[in-house]
Amino acid sequence: MKSKKAPTLNHRIRNEIESRILSGEWAPGFRIPFEHELMAQYGCSRMTVNKVLTTLAESGMIERRRRAGSFVARQPPHLEQVALEIPDIEVAVTERGHEYGYQLLDHAHRKAKADAPEELLLVGEGKLLAMRCLHLADGKPLALERRFINPDAVPETLKVDFAIHAPGSWLLQNVSWTRGEHRISAVAATADEAAVLKVPTGTACLVIDRQTWRGDQQITWVRQKFLGDAYDLIARFAPGSR
Repeated sequence: MKSKKAPTLNHRIRNEIESRILSGEWAPGFRIPFEHELMAQYGCSRMTVNKVLTTLAESGMIERRRRAGSFVARQPPHLEQVALEIPDIEVAVTERGHEYGYQLLDHAHRKAKADAPEELLLVGEGKLLAMRCLHLADGKPLALERRFINPDAVPETLKVDFAIHAPGSWLLQNVSWTRGEHRISAVAATADEAAVLKVPTGTACLVIDRQTWRGDQQITWVRQKFLGDAYDLIARFAPGSR
């Protein structure tokens, strides 16, 4: 009977690094020991270590940065949402190891427009808070948001500085709600939207229209347009579930 061939040193080094990454011991962004440190640890040549690190980089498990070293790769800023949940975009981005960014593009406290059904349903002929925001991941546009808030339902929003606080995050942290409704669609980015998102006109976007209520009083209406390759909606269910 032939004995099982022992793994080569290349495979041993790679397997041990992969094991630490997959177990979470080395989290995304963790700096892997420098080449000379791995050479000393395993008693091998720079060529051997370089070959292992090159293979890991090609597989997407690590990132090699000139003069800085090698780091455990971060997952791309691609968000997943359970279809019936209301996500906090800031939390979703940061949990995946990315730097969240936010910009308030427009903000107004004004009367509802007579030709805008979503505004009239929210406040009738009253006033609303209207804003347009941009969400970013690692400094790059991720989603464009247009939001209306009913200040009669949440009067404290009139005192919030939404140039600092993203409205969705603030609402989730400070306002209770009893009912929500999603509408999901796909559209192509208009020229104006594409300019803000820094993509070509016509780029596919996933659109979430959402309304939330507290009792019979509507709190907010929002439309979020995510770059199509950066967002997934997921529903989990079991046989016989309703």
